[in-house]
Amino acid sequence: MNNSHAKALVNVRQSIKVYFILFLLGAMALFFFGCGGSVPKAPDYSQDSSWIRRDSAPDKAVDVFYVYPTIYTAESPVNMDIQNADLRQSAKHIYDMQASVYFKSANMFAPYYRQMSITELDPDADMYQNEFFKLGYEDVWRAFEYYLKNLNDGRPFILAGHSQGSMVLIALLREHFNDPKLQEQLVAAYIIGYSVTPDDFKNYPWMRPAAKADDIGVIISYNTQAPGATGSPVLLPGAYCINPLNWMTDETPADKSLNLGAVFFKDTTDQINREVVNYVGAYVDQNTGALITSPPDKFDSGPFPKGVYHKYDYNFWYRNLEKNVGLRCESYLDQNSK
Repeated sequence: MNNSHAKALVNVRQSIKVYFILFLLGAMALFFFGCGGSVPKAPDYSQDSSWIRRDSAPDKAVDVFYVYPTIYTAESPVNMDIQNADLRQSAKHIYDMQASVYFKSANMFAPYYRQMSITELDPDADMYQNEFFKLGYEDVWRAFEYYLKNLNDGRPFILAGHSQGSMVLIALLREHFNDPKLQEQLVAAYIIGYSVTPDDFKNYPWMRPAAKADDIGVIISYNTQAPGATGSPVLLPGAYCINPLNWMTDETPADKSLNLGAVFFKDTTDQINREVVNYVGAYVDQNTGALITSPPDKFDSGPFPKGVYHKYDYNFWYRNLEKNVGLRCESYLDQNSK
């Protein structure tokens, strides 16, 4: 073989090697993006399209900043694309079902955010350290910052959420409410469907548990389930719980006669399907931190274990929550007018 042939062979081998490396890199990129590596575009909270609701002409003395629960179930991308029309509609529907307990008392502000998929939920891991959770949380923090600077105008506010939305608000309270001004503005935080623990109260002393129906600047939290139900991924050891029927934190049972109305909505609409006064009672299980109830109807627990009524944390106690929001707003305004 002469020198020219040898050089040609070397060039061919080098070209094949380069091609092979590029092929592997391309395949790895496709695998990476196909397995959750692609990141949906970040919301721009100066745009109406990044909000489920932001009241343009607030006419009430108090605001609510609401964060919706997990609605996203796909494996890829791992974070929700807020431009997806079906997901936007799902977020709007859950907003109508849950946040409507606040409508009578407050102006509404509810951002879309790139929440993590339910496929990432791991009850054995610290989900607050999950990179996909953090992405959604950072969106909500940017939305809250925008709200404070451009939409709030100094009014007192309620933080409200459910499930992953409540997780996000716990992170928000931990990281940003060591600020006297925000503490003074906070009417209450309805952290429903996830656990606030003794460590939260110990490590973040500005996070205080509600102890009655009308205290302010406090956290309201509970997780609803049947007697004997186990395995809830949102019920952590030592979870704080307050009963939304009698607003007590001990095991004093609240009879169903205290239930002002359970409200159930039609699928995909904001219309009420049925409302039942005196629907069901409840008590706090201080061993587990769960809100225990025995509804007369059978319910689908969805992806949660049997008897974990996570989906119905707002529905079962709807009218009591609605009344309590009004009461805490009145209490806040009365105490701050003196």
